Amino acid sequence: MSLKSWMATREASGRIRLAVMVPVIVLLTACAAPKVPFDYTAFKQSRPTSIVVLPPVNETPEVKATMSVMTSTVYPLAEAGYYVLPVSTVAETFRQNGMTQPEDIHALPVTKLREIFGADAALYMHVKRYGTTYMVISSETTVVVEAKLVDLRSGATLWTGTASASSAEQSSGGGGLAAMLVTAVVNQIVNTTADAGFNYAGVANQRLLGAPAFNGMLYGPRSANYQKD
Repeated sequence: MSLKSWMATREASGRIRLAVMVPVIVLLTACAAPKVPFDYTAFKQSRPTSIVVLPPVNETPEVKATMSVMTSTVYPLAEAGYYVLPVSTVAETFRQNGMTQPEDIHALPVTKLREIFGADAALYMHVKRYGTTYMVISSETTVVVEAKLVDLRSGATLWTGTASASSAEQSSGGGGLAAMLVTAVVNQIVNTTADAGFNYAGVANQRLLGAPAFNGMLYGPRSANYQKD
């Protein structure tokens, strides 16, 4: 092969590689694109001071999920600067009025919730994942929650968000396949019995409702950082 032919072949090969690489680079760039900031216009106009947390809709088979997630919302919201109605009082109020299913409670008109609780806003939550699962050589406890803050005076949606927490975020040690299998089984039994999901529900809610966080809840009026977002 002549030098000229060799150079032509190399050039053609380079063009082919470039044609293959460009879509990959574009795809990777798109994946790394920054998240779009949430539009807080309605939130800032509403300025809610008090929040009633409604019993979360449980989309998992774990019966403990609703109350575990609901009870762990108070701390991050209070720390963010909001008055949060006691969740036990809220749950008992619904129970005394014959409402025990979160789906039915979420379907109530906002005017009725405002009339009963007098809060400025209500937090609607869905539990997407909750509990411990066994996966051959590991067991994982995961909680995934979604939330929506609604103005009870106007019915407008002020904010939406989602967050998760998982035991898989922690590093795992070695010890061989047999040891890993035994550890996974033991962890699942212990975590299921002790409801390890409760701890991860607290972590997920802190990530979801704690301020400040990118696209998270804004500070409330009881915080020194109110309106400084």
